[in-house]
Amino acid sequence: MKRNIVIATVAALALVGGGTATALANSGDDESSAAAEKSSVQLKNNDRDDDRDDAKENTTEVKAAKVTAADAIKAALANQSGTAVSAELDDEDNGGLVWDVDVLGKGSTWHSVQVDPGTGKVLGSHTEQDDDGDAGRVAAALKGASTSAEDAAKAAAAKGTVTSVDLDDDGTAGAWEAETSNAKGAESDWKVDLQSGKVTADRSDSHGDSDDNGSDSDSDD
Repeated sequence: MKRNIVIATVAALALVGGGTATALANSGDDESSAAAEKSSVQLKNNDRDDDRDDAKENTTEVKAAKVTAADAIKAALANQSGTAVSAELDDEDNGGLVWDVDVLGKGSTWHSVQVDPGTGKVLGSHTEQDDDGDAGRVAAALKGASTSAEDAAKAAAAKGTVTSVDLDDDGTAGAWEAETSNAKGAESDWKVDLQSGKVTADRSDSHGDSDDNGSDSDSDD
């Protein structure tokens, strides 16, 4: 009889202890979940803050760039003869903005021309020889093209303020890549066909594929 009472007591204690352990475990899981959720919310908030900062910076740059990408390319080609391959609105080390236009000259000579985004005046340029074989690849990609970098910039301008134009990285897609920014600083990326000049959304990029009204669209420009 006494033995049965002892066994029953031990069993009861085991159940109580197990219940306490389970309660503690559940409490720990709840705290971990809450901490993970809080961390996730903080990360999302940080991402939103970063997006707002980027949008604000883009808006400031767009307002400062009174000279369009197409006009910057035209000014660069007036300074250095050749074929414009890219134009980008860049931040300088001194905090200013400049259009940086790459021009492929004769043979394998590259010219980098800096254009003032406020006045359209050429600020300077430097020349370098092609050591990586890019000149040949670019020349082959542009052979027979009907749409120049300047044409692509003008076509993409229908989607927003053009902040960069560049030949498609692999040189085989038959397109220019253009980046635009709208009045709110939101960026979008586009492809401009080398032959037809048609503008289509670049769905491979993470900026987003929407035009100024926030919907996907193509252009027959």
